[in-house]
Amino acid sequence: MSKEQLNNIKIVGFVLRPDSLDILSLYSEISKKFEDKGMEVLLDSESATMIGLKGIKFEEMCNRVDLLVSLGGDGTLLGLVRKSYGFDKPVLGINAGNLGFLADTPVEYVDEMIEMLLVGDYRVDERMMIEGYIEHDEGKRDEFYAFNDVVITRPTIAHMIKLDAFIDNDWFNTYRGDGLIISTPTGSTAYNLSLGGPIVYPLSKVFIMTPVAPHSLTQRPLVVPIDFSIKLSSPDQLVVMVDGQDDYILESSDKLVIKGATMSAKLLHKKEHSYFKVLRDKLSWGDE
Repeated sequence: MSKEQLNNIKIVGFVLRPDSLDILSLYSEISKKFEDKGMEVLLDSESATMIGLKGIKFEEMCNRVDLLVSLGGDGTLLGLVRKSYGFDKPVLGINAGNLGFLADTPVEYVDEMIEMLLVGDYRVDERMMIEGYIEHDEGKRDEFYAFNDVVITRPTIAHMIKLDAFIDNDWFNTYRGDGLIISTPTGSTAYNLSLGGPIVYPLSKVFIMTPVAPHSLTQRPLVVPIDFSIKLSSPDQLVVMVDGQDDYILESSDKLVIKGATMSAKLLHKKEHSYFKVLRDKLSWGDE
């Protein structure tokens, strides 16, 4: 947990859930709450175009604001965190639907959250991100960042994959099956969880490597410290999915390299925010 406190919050930048024309009234209501407390509100140009308003280019917005606000669900927050990587700005997730693992400030608590921002009664959690790239034969690299996970899978259902895995250039395993997930602790409650992978406390600094429908039952999830780099290659063409939002092709001559990113994602929460309460609420733990 970070003890970092923001300087006086004067400007906030909003990104809205894509393809949601009906979010205009909600955004208008919430942005007015920030403005009524003396804060300037900026809106990303893509979000603005969607709801018929005037916005500002995303990069310019990130440079100017003290705080970024995601209005939508976990997918909206995921995209914002990845797109804003490098600007080192904290993100507040306001959930426009049900309570999310990431966007965990319900709309009805926005007034309370704004008051907490004004008096510094909040915390900023730093969560690890993945920095990865696909290295091609000719030396070209496709670089990306992931907040939840990187999934390596087959382009069709016809054949299982064969995936050679190296840790710090030492071969340690060949995965055979439907694929492999490499997730952050934040992403451990996403696709990883549905495949029986472990839930890892989100402020940990580890990779979780979980095979998808492995051919051998001896292939088990593996937790690896962030200090290691992971290299993957295959004799077949595979698909690499980043946070379920961006796809890349991994050719047979390519190498996929996964490392811990140098900068963390910063999520802003209430001080009393409990990750374990979120788990109980979302997974119905403790229900009789």
